[in-house]
Amino acid sequence: MPSKNAPSPTLGRLVNQSPWTINRRVISALLIREMLTRYGRNNIGFLWLFVEPMLFTILITLFWTATKTIHGSNIPIVAFALTGYSSLMMWRNMPNRALSAVTSNMSLLYHRQVTIMDIYTSRILLEFMAGTTSFVALGVIFYAFGWLTLPEDSLQVLGGWMLLAWFGAGLGLTVGGLSEKFDVVKKLWPPFAFLLFPLSGVAFIADALPPHMREIVLWLPMLNALEYLREGWFGSAMHAHYDVPYVMIFNLVLTFMGLSLVRQIGLDSSEVE
Repeated sequence: MPSKNAPSPTLGRLVNQSPWTINRRVISALLIREMLTRYGRNNIGFLWLFVEPMLFTILITLFWTATKTIHGSNIPIVAFALTGYSSLMMWRNMPNRALSAVTSNMSLLYHRQVTIMDIYTSRILLEFMAGTTSFVALGVIFYAFGWLTLPEDSLQVLGGWMLLAWFGAGLGLTVGGLSEKFDVVKKLWPPFAFLLFPLSGVAFIADALPPHMREIVLWLPMLNALEYLREGWFGSAMHAHYDVPYVMIFNLVLTFMGLSLVRQIGLDSSEVE
């Protein structure tokens, strides 16, 4: 008969597991929790993942059709709108979900296995999964209806998508970390993101801009990544402008800044405890 002071089999299995296994289980549990919180009880639930981008894609399609005589581009309209909105979801939603992520989940940190990085990772990973699922699912639906042509270079499209995801993750860590240290960031980021929206390439291509304006907006890494992605999709139908090494260096610096801020938050939390 086991002793009353002996550890339970479940606790023993958890203690004996590797750090990677424990971390993977923690992030999986946080992912499920975030999915239930975000989709399980709001509006139409998980279907909103597809309804929101579909509505926006239709609006952009109507706008692009109405102004086609002005810009004179032969780029397929639906694919243009789909790539634009999907990229917006990627780099905008990750920071939005990272705002005050630690403050709103402070009670989870009482569990020894849960870390601040786990909270950010689960939220950023959920946005990546949501954006990618929406992008692929809408692409399949539009292709089935004959509204969408297949990309000319799928690997380049994938590369552009991963650059956008990397940028969104680094931005999410940075904005999330700053919001925990400075309350003003929570108020400044939403309007700042709204100002970036018309400059991010959602509703235009860089080649359609005057040269002096194009040089300015191409300092934005998400526009470079989107131009690279669209070139992979449309190929010779557009003349893309981008600098992939610049985007990678920018993403790398942004990621290190975000990780440094997350570490500082962890140290501050330890001092408070």
